[in-house]
Amino acid sequence: MSTETQSLALLNTAAFLLCVSFCAYVLSILVFHLKSGRSRGGSPDGFDWHIIVPCRNEASVIGDTVRRLLCDFPQATVWCVDDASDDGTLAELAAFTDQPRVHVIQRQLPDARRGKGAALNAAWRRIDQSLPANADRGRVIVGVLDADSRLDPQGPVALSGRQYFGSAQVGAVQVEVRMLQCAPRRYAEPTAVSRWGRLLIRLQDMEFRAPIAAMQSLRRRTGSVAMGGNGQFTRLSLLNEIADQHGTPWHGALLEDFELGLHILLAGGRTEYCPESWVAQEALTRIRPLVRQRTRWAQGSMQCGRYLGRVLRSPRIGNSATLEIAHFLAAPWTQLLGTPIYIACLVVMSYYIDHTMGGLRGWWSSGGWGVPPLVLVFGIGPFALWGIVYRIRCEPQLSIPKALLLGVCHWLYSYAQSVAVWLAFARMVTARTDWQKTARASDPQPAPARAVGRVAVGQTAVGRAAVPAQPRRAQPARRSGRNDGPRSIRPPRHLSHLTHLTTTPTTDRPAIAHIRK
Repeated sequence: MSTETQSLALLNTAAFLLCVSFCAYVLSILVFHLKSGRSRGGSPDGFDWHIIVPCRNEASVIGDTVRRLLCDFPQATVWCVDDASDDGTLAELAAFTDQPRVHVIQRQLPDARRGKGAALNAAWRRIDQSLPANADRGRVIVGVLDADSRLDPQGPVALSGRQYFGSAQVGAVQVEVRMLQCAPRRYAEPTAVSRWGRLLIRLQDMEFRAPIAAMQSLRRRTGSVAMGGNGQFTRLSLLNEIADQHGTPWHGALLEDFELGLHILLAGGRTEYCPESWVAQEALTRIRPLVRQRTRWAQGSMQCGRYLGRVLRSPRIGNSATLEIAHFLAAPWTQLLGTPIYIACLVVMSYYIDHTMGGLRGWWSSGGWGVPPLVLVFGIGPFALWGIVYRIRCEPQLSIPKALLLGVCHWLYSYAQSVAVWLAFARMVTARTDWQKTARASDPQPAPARAVGRVAVGQTAVGRAAVPAQPRRAQPARRSGRNDGPRSIRPPRHLSHLTHLTTTPTTDRPAIAHIRK
């Protein structure tokens, strides 16, 4: 057998194995998803609810989000973490100074803007410090919401059910994620979006509520439910246990949500997925921010690969959970491997078409007609079927033709993930680990702090009231190794009704040793 023939056989075998393994995985998650049922809720009054909302330049959305939380989630205390915003976010939060259930934590440079995990750690410390020493932290539930989110008003009831926090064995729960623009009108205001933007919105909604929800359905069976960056809820006692072992609950990976889920499983906690409740977030309406977001996710997944050895050795994680986690961690690397294989297959096929007598017609009649059905079954089919699943499980008003068309568009949409994986790989090679915030269409352009009289709007306080106030020409305080305590701040004229304002610098404890390395 010639070297050329061996190479072609190896190429075909690799492509076939990749296709079959992918289709088998899609089939498995689909079966478990269609068989998943619904559980009954419980009473949320037996828990102490705290919601963390990280904020970095969220002036366009944070006000509405906090107002919704106060209205729809009266049991919760809301902790907004400003991560050195320069767009008026703190001025928006100042409107809630009279709300005893709203606290604002200000993070200042150079400690700020070190990733979402660092902001969450700052809020975790404040929550734990605010509780009495004898408080039952196993009954304290800490949730994480994005600044553009709308939480299901029935969420606390669903999360309190026996299958979730009603069971002492459950340490963390992730709710279903959907797109705000696809939510009922009482939750989302209609906005002017192009046809292309509306298609991207619908594709993201289908992605989270069909294939991602199906993956979580499989993980419920294997015991490896993953935490998401939006709509995750965890017992404070478990966060403290992780911090006792590693310094902080959240660590340095760009996929800090999945990383937290791994630590929960390694600590012996049980994670669950709650499809009975949901959190809605703004979908992206342009492809470039979408690719940037998915690049961060892909790079975070690659970073979490360092935990694979610990997962394999852990006696607390079962075999099925280990296999599922290993599959997830291998996914971006499999995509990197698959890209040159599929490109090579296209090159070979083009070569044979060009060198077959009769050109394309001769190649087709000599067996090339079998390629399109293979592409349809192994390439387009596994993506297109989610359009039908989305219609059956989520959006019954969609017609079957529209659902099928949406599924085919999902196949094309998946190539954005392939681009993101390669960009993530390039960032890994060049040692770039900065956390890139995904900009929204409604966000204004970043601008320096706006002066009001002699005071600049853009810096504010920590505590229940957050007020932008700092002299424009004031030099930054000289950093020292001690906390010099709170200092008084003079509020701007239009916020002069606010008094007793303090600001306290927030710093994070060092990350765990193996992450620092």
